[in-house]
Amino acid sequence: MLNTFRFLVLAGSLAATAPALAQTGGTKADPAMLAKIKDEGLNRSKVMETAFYLTDVSGPRLAGSEGLARANEWSRKQLTDWGLTKANIEPWGTFGRGWNIDKSYLAMTAPYYHALIGAPKAWTPGTDGALKKRVMVVKAASEADLDKYKGQLRDKIVLLDVANPPKPSFEPDARRHTDEALQKMADFKLEAPAATPKPADPKAEEQLKNRRAQFALRTKMLDMVQAEGAAAILSSRGGSDGTFFTSNGAPYAADAKSVLPEIEMAPEDLLRLIRLADAGLPVEVEMETRTRFQDKDLQGYNVVAEIAGTDRKLKSEVVMLGAHLDSWHAATGATDNAAGVAVMMEAMRLLKAAGVQPRRTIRIALWGEEEQGLFGSRGYVKNHFADPATMKLLPDHEKLAAYFNLDNGAGKIRGIYAQGNEAAAPIFADWLKPFADMGATTVTLRNTGGTDHLAFDAVGLPGFQFIQDPLDYGTRTHHTNMDTYERLPADDLKQAAVVVASFVYQAAMRDAKLPRKPLPVVKTVGQL
Repeated sequence: MLNTFRFLVLAGSLAATAPALAQTGGTKADPAMLAKIKDEGLNRSKVMETAFYLTDVSGPRLAGSEGLARANEWSRKQLTDWGLTKANIEPWGTFGRGWNIDKSYLAMTAPYYHALIGAPKAWTPGTDGALKKRVMVVKAASEADLDKYKGQLRDKIVLLDVANPPKPSFEPDARRHTDEALQKMADFKLEAPAATPKPADPKAEEQLKNRRAQFALRTKMLDMVQAEGAAAILSSRGGSDGTFFTSNGAPYAADAKSVLPEIEMAPEDLLRLIRLADAGLPVEVEMETRTRFQDKDLQGYNVVAEIAGTDRKLKSEVVMLGAHLDSWHAATGATDNAAGVAVMMEAMRLLKAAGVQPRRTIRIALWGEEEQGLFGSRGYVKNHFADPATMKLLPDHEKLAAYFNLDNGAGKIRGIYAQGNEAAAPIFADWLKPFADMGATTVTLRNTGGTDHLAFDAVGLPGFQFIQDPLDYGTRTHHTNMDTYERLPADDLKQAAVVVASFVYQAAMRDAKLPRKPLPVVKTVGQL
């Protein structure tokens, strides 16, 4: 079992931890203030109310959509109402076209009627009215296989094969990290740089080659289907039990080429259509999608606000926390990532409600366009701190004390990824001690990828992501039509907000900024 340290709410009990806190980089965090933060977060939380407005009220928040614009404006106003300053919807750069769904209907009408589960693929056009068409299955293992469909697809609704059919599962959808799994994370050791590069892994190279070949074949297939005059496409990226995964259906660039209307479906529904068609039965599908492109404003945006620092020497330095506000469109983006946004907003509310007077400025950033490539955070970092391509540092690069991110679902915080920053690890271990009885104990030197702390790490800034219980993030909610408010456990989000607020407060009160790793080295063309 991991060592534990019980966090007592009474300030007098917390005061006993002050010597330990004071040894960690000269922090001036007040144990009584930490107690106030915890009391406010656990007993008067607004995190679920915030999550409701981000999900049910704002709706799906695809990049550039009206839903994201609603969420941006609501978040800016809410942060202002809580007393934060400089709340702003800040452009980070050019993104591309926005896209909205006004209607989506899909059903099988022959050999019998049955409503089908699906949603338009992002950035695909609408059907220009209702369609009622025969279907045709297109399957191809090679480019040569496509020839047999020429002359047969005009005015058909094309069914693309399901690469990963559902299988019975004997594991629960949701899980929490075990003590053994957390200990394995804590035991992770950094490897010394190899004297010579490791030889390429033949198996990994073969897998990459196969994925590229599959992507190229799918591209040719879609081009052929469109050129043959098909009416629409039905497809599936996988899932099970009525859950389906969603994705981009077309480029969002303003000058992107046209594609066919396409609906992504629950695999069980699509596979039934395919089986019936393969059996020679006349299968007919009725569908209508109405989608709209928004191309008047091609900018992407982040929401930012702050609590001003009070120390004459340190107030120009900044501690940042953030999460991405955009989502996919088949649900309301609850675990990906309204949960992270609600927690980070709640952390700021806790700091204000507790009356924190931070030495450094504390700034929240709610990122846009993360799902398409971390664009919001990367744009912000490039505009404010440094360009990773050149590593030309801007003046504010020196002033960032730390960045903390949350984007791994709705599970409670179990610790933090130190991102290979060995000097920061013992500081984090000390900061976690008061939360051991709440399940947050683990510091690992490992990194978790795929989210906005990477934009900071890429230019040598101390950016970190928290370890969270996975729950059903990977199995049921991540990028699916089931990513809804019901997947948000209130107690987990309350705990996470308290932990985040404590970390941010202590980072803002330390005498020194958090330690940094060496700056990345930019290779010239001759060094590549």
